Amino acid sequence: QVQLVESGGGLVQAGGSLRLSCAASGRTFSSYNMGWFRQGPGKEREFVAGISRRGGSTYYADSVKGRFTISRDSAKNTVYLQMNSLKPEDTAVYSCAADESLIPPSSWPYYAGIKYWGKGTLVTVSS
Repeated sequence: QVQLVESGGGLVQAGGSLRLSCAASGRTFSSYNMGWFRQGPGKEREFVAGISRRGGSTYYADSVKGRFTISRDSAKNTVYLQMNSLKPEDTAVYSCAADESLIPPSSWPYYAGIKYWGKGTLVTVSS
């Protein structure tokens, strides 16, 4: 089992930047594909970004491509989401996710079986 704790959310003006962190504890960090999802007010949860077990492959939702970057640090058991050029529509609760199945992060937008979730961190982007 793995526990996920997010941090780094907050209030930022449009055009600004934030970096979210997700600290993982428990079993071997490299066993898990990792990713970020978000749920905006009145919206369904949506995939934001994913990264493969050893960080060799990354995947992004079209809405964040070119603005957000996902990365992972195995020494710190942490996955990051660097968010630049933030827009008001990026306002959401951002949750970290981890899964050790063979389902690649590229399929996570369609995969309902992700096993581990953090509680989320709120990002608010003001106009």
